[in-house]
Amino acid sequence: MIRVLIADDQGMVRTGFTVFLSAQPDIEVVGEAADGRQAIERAAELKPDVVLMDVRMPVMNGLEATGELVSRGGAAAPKVLILTTFDLDDYVYATLRAGASGFLLKDASATQLAEAVRVVAAGEALLAPTVTKRLIAEFARLPGGRSPGHRRPNDLGELTEREMEVLLLVAQALSNQEIAEKLFVAEQTVKTHVGRVLMKLGLRDRAQAIVFAYETGLVRAGG
Repeated sequence: MIRVLIADDQGMVRTGFTVFLSAQPDIEVVGEAADGRQAIERAAELKPDVVLMDVRMPVMNGLEATGELVSRGGAAAPKVLILTTFDLDDYVYATLRAGASGFLLKDASATQLAEAVRVVAAGEALLAPTVTKRLIAEFARLPGGRSPGHRRPNDLGELTEREMEVLLLVAQALSNQEIAEKLFVAEQTVKTHVGRVLMKLGLRDRAQAIVFAYETGLVRAGG
């Protein structure tokens, strides 16, 4: 079972998500939170696998709460799926930099929500092509097309040629199956390569790998 915590300041939203997700055979809603600070406290208590996190909440917003959850929990931190009504560039980049594994608009269908929970719980990045385009646009606005100072090209030194190739495709938000088709290899082989890339670079998941690829300049906005 995938254990889920729902953090949103609107009670009706929390109730709606809880009712639908609880009806899924592989998902269990273990708790709710009305603000970011409460989300952190409830996550420490309930140990969810995934936190559905609203962006705009009182006391502490979703971005701050995500950053604290990830930094506190390390490798054991829950996956965070950001839910928002605001389809803005700043949120896309900020959520990924904070450590979120996915970004979903609240107008997504109930089926899309359940699938999103499964995707991030499995360690995948939930980034639709339109979201990836906004992420690229964000990097295009930064000096030199990258985030200042956090990553260096020589961080990539331990990757093999094939692993570098896989990272480039992960940065395009392609799934393991799509990467396998492009490289003419088995999907399990891609999964192994992705795992090695994350391990060598000290990254939690594919969402961080995407940010890493742009911050090092391995992938450049618009090219």
